Amino acid sequence: MAKLIVISGEERQEFDLAAFNTIGRHPDNTIQILDRIISKEHAHIQRGADGRFLLRDLRSLNGTFMRGERVADHPLIDGDEFTMGSTRIVFVDKPRADDVLNRVTIAPGLTESHIRGRIQAETGDFMPEKHITDDKTMRRDYERLRIGHELARAVGSELDLDKLLPKILDKAFELVNADRGVILLADQSGKLLPSYVKTRSGKSDPNITLSNTVMQEVVNNKAAVLSSDATMDSRFNNAHSIIMQGIRSTMTMPLLHSTELLGIIHLDSLFTSNAFTEKDLQICIGMAAQAAIAIQNARLAQRIEKEAQTRAQISRLIPPSVVEQVLKGELVIEKGGRLAEVTMLFSDIRGFTRMSDGKPAQEIVNTLNEYFEVMVDVLFKYGGTLDKFVGDEIIGLFGAPIAMDDAPYKAVACGIAMLHALDEFNRTRAAEGLSPIEIGIGINTGQVITGSIGSTRALQYTAIGDPMNVASRLCNHAKRGEIVISEHTYRHVAGRVNASAMPPFAAKGKAEELKVFRIEGFRSMHTPVPGEWTGPTNG
Repeated sequence: MAKLIVISGEERQEFDLAAFNTIGRHPDNTIQILDRIISKEHAHIQRGADGRFLLRDLRSLNGTFMRGERVADHPLIDGDEFTMGSTRIVFVDKPRADDVLNRVTIAPGLTESHIRGRIQAETGDFMPEKHITDDKTMRRDYERLRIGHELARAVGSELDLDKLLPKILDKAFELVNADRGVILLADQSGKLLPSYVKTRSGKSDPNITLSNTVMQEVVNNKAAVLSSDATMDSRFNNAHSIIMQGIRSTMTMPLLHSTELLGIIHLDSLFTSNAFTEKDLQICIGMAAQAAIAIQNARLAQRIEKEAQTRAQISRLIPPSVVEQVLKGELVIEKGGRLAEVTMLFSDIRGFTRMSDGKPAQEIVNTLNEYFEVMVDVLFKYGGTLDKFVGDEIIGLFGAPIAMDDAPYKAVACGIAMLHALDEFNRTRAAEGLSPIEIGIGINTGQVITGSIGSTRALQYTAIGDPMNVASRLCNHAKRGEIVISEHTYRHVAGRVNASAMPPFAAKGKAEELKVFRIEGFRSMHTPVPGEWTGPTNG
């Protein structure tokens, strides 16, 4: 499946590509890249009728570059690398031969009499040495041991399923005289789906039909099944799907991990009579058992990688404790949202445009990243959720996605801690000869809709409602180093903070003037929440 690998600094993300994909800084894009140099909607990647993907730059301000040259439209091939802003992007297209997989079908109509022999998978266990009475058993067990060892060496360290399945069938073709092989893997619902096909000739056969009777035998009884010669055995007179292909022998083995059926390996011979024996089947049972372990390990590795990616994505938005709840399934962020009382914190850099004037783009990005790193760390320390970055503005939520006791007070404490952390940050900048960063903070509390909002292609967790607009207006009203809170928020924190009433002001979109308060610090008799700062807020 085609995908993009997005590399920004030491961070690496992977995105599977759909038929149509948008790339840009805005969260509504299919692939959002938080790079200030990238445009809000920077480029499209679209799959054409021939199956190939075309990269199209949308006349972005800073352009898209491939091998040092700016490109407008560029057909992508596997391994292509291009840059947008300071972000590297690699296009990966691993064809899975879907056209071949789609030719694998399961045919109904074969009867019980078409099965020549079966061996329960669990009989593949080795006999204790004292129970071995003949050379035949010893040789068989030795051969199975040898094959298991070779297969373990071949696939033991392979955790990429797309590379693992070919290695399994390669080893199977070394062991037995098969002309074709299919690996079917069970999806989450238990349905068996073709996942890899191999032919000895290397050419794609027009169709590969598997017996429904044999498949059911393998699935229901977890038995390995050996068929007889389809073109000579009278028992196959009605097995049209086999006779039409001229299949002379088949072996079908379950891929079992403990008692769980991971899938099935099917091998068949087109040209050799009695190509497979029961010894072959015994040997292949051992191979299938080893293959199942490798497949399970690969799936676990994929799951761990996916969880790590999910953890990394979510941990950018919400505190670590909430991340754990999401991953454990204890918290579901539903699409459509829910109504909840939330406290919203808006923080914005004052004079950012002037501060950025004439500065190299990379220096601006680096400054913002360093600043965001400090501020988000404080936000998470107080249990806040990162709603989004809007330019140099930070929007945090308290009380979403999970309810929070005393959310208004924790938001105010977070705002005070942000100013303190900014003082420390500016001392470091001053030592480096850099100008200080100054911010204003606005905080409001109210009923909003929170949840995953967007399209089927792109979802974003956010809050929507008039209280969000009010919080934004309060932030705009705050001067450098000020925390301005609404009357509703003040009611929750009065008595625990020092605050002074400010003149009411007319906010855009509001019929009445807003009553607001300036936070001056904590009251001396109050014990702050862990991590909060009690010093002065001005400066």
